[in-house]
Amino acid sequence: MDNLYKFKSSEELKAFAKEHLFGKYGIAIGACVIVNLITLFVSFFSTIFLNTKTIYGIILNFVISFVISVLTGLFTSGEKYFYLKIVCGKPVTLSDVFYGFKLYPNKAVLIQLYLSIWIYISMIPQTIFTYLLLLYPDNAILTLFYSLAMILYLVVSVMIFLNYSQAYYLLHDFPEYSVSKLLSTSRKLMKGSKGRLFYLTVSFIPLLLLGLLSCGIACLWIAPYIDTTYTEFFLDLMKKNQVSD
Repeated sequence: MDNLYKFKSSEELKAFAKEHLFGKYGIAIGACVIVNLITLFVSFFSTIFLNTKTIYGIILNFVISFVISVLTGLFTSGEKYFYLKIVCGKPVTLSDVFYGFKLYPNKAVLIQLYLSIWIYISMIPQTIFTYLLLLYPDNAILTLFYSLAMILYLVVSVMIFLNYSQAYYLLHDFPEYSVSKLLSTSRKLMKGSKGRLFYLTVSFIPLLLLGLLSCGIACLWIAPYIDTTYTEFFLDLMKKNQVSD
C-alpha cells in the first residue's frame, strides 16, 4: 500500500457522492422511505399502548426500544450494501436494502447488539432522570443532572459511531470475518481518522437544518447523499489502510 496516499477531503468525498448518485436519486429515496417506514411502523405499534408516565411503562419502553434497535442491524447492513453498489457503479434495486437478511444476518444483529448495549447503558441515567422530572418537573437539581446525563449519552453515541462506523461495510467486504474481528478492524481503520469523520458529519448540519425547515421533505434527498458520502469515506479508508487477517 502506498504510504504516500493522501485522504480525500470532505469536499472531494461529497463531490464523488453526488457523481455516483446522479441518475439514482429516485431509487435511493425509495430505499430510504421503505426502511424508515418499516422502522417507524414497528416502533410505533410496539409502544403505542404503553404509558410512559409510569415506571413500568418507561422500563418496558426502554426494553422494547433496545430490541428494535438491535434488529435494525439487518436494515443497516442492507443499506450499506445498497450504497456500496451505488458507489462501485453496480446496478441497484429496492430489494438490496433487505440484503442484510441474507448475508450473515446473525453477524449484522450481533454487531448492532454490541453497539446498542453501550448506547443504551449510557441512556440509563437519562431515562431515570426523565422519570424523576415527571414527578418533580420544577426541580432545578434534577434538571441539571438530566442535562449531564444527556451529555453523557451524546458523548458515548458519538464515540461508538466514530469507532465502529465501518463495521457493516467490512461485513460486506469480508463476510468471513467474525463479529469481534469486524469490530476490531473498524477501530483499526478509524485510528487517526475519527476527526475526519467527525468533521464530515458536522459539515452536514446546515443541510439537515434546511431539511427540517422543509418539514423533513428535503431530507429524502439529503439522507441518500449523506449515506453515499459515508460510503465514499469507507472506500477512501480502504485505499489507505491494508486490511489483513
